[in-house]
Amino acid sequence: MFIAHLPAGYILTHCIARKNENIRSRALAVGLIFSVLPDLDLIYFYLVDGRRTPHHDYWTHLPIFWLGIAALTAAALILAGKRHSMFLVWVALANVMMHLLLDSIAADIRWLHPLSGTRFNLVEVPARFEPWYLNFILHWTFAAEIAICAAALWVWRMQRRRNRDRRVEGNAAEGTERIHA
Repeated sequence: MFIAHLPAGYILTHCIARKNENIRSRALAVGLIFSVLPDLDLIYFYLVDGRRTPHHDYWTHLPIFWLGIAALTAAALILAGKRHSMFLVWVALANVMMHLLLDSIAADIRWLHPLSGTRFNLVEVPARFEPWYLNFILHWTFAAEIAICAAALWVWRMQRRRNRDRRVEGNAAEGTERIHA
């Protein structure tokens, strides 16, 4: 995945938080950050490792790492009496898992680590072109990324339309109250 992690995170978070008006903006911020957070390892990959280790082999692409972080965070929130923030832990974990699931389409993810070193992916992208990224952009899986981006744009536009309609309804109701007062 090159371009679809953030749009997929937007769609997922929108679906999770759409009925929770009072926390939606915070959920959206958390969801978008965590939808791309596993790829933070690219900084290490390029600047320190010199591209020697496939970046999907780093701990940021291990589901067990994120499950552990979520469990520790949830325990800390419970002990601190802040159960109301557990929703954001769910949003973060869901977005990280969505990232890893999307990566599993055309990249190796070790879903069963540390129990197994088996790498899971749906398809192999053959190395045919230079530079390397053309192999992914010219592969059929990139069409799925484009579709995810288009879907995110559609969800965003529908949400904007709903918000505008609510504002118009609110302004109309406010105007009616002034007339009757």
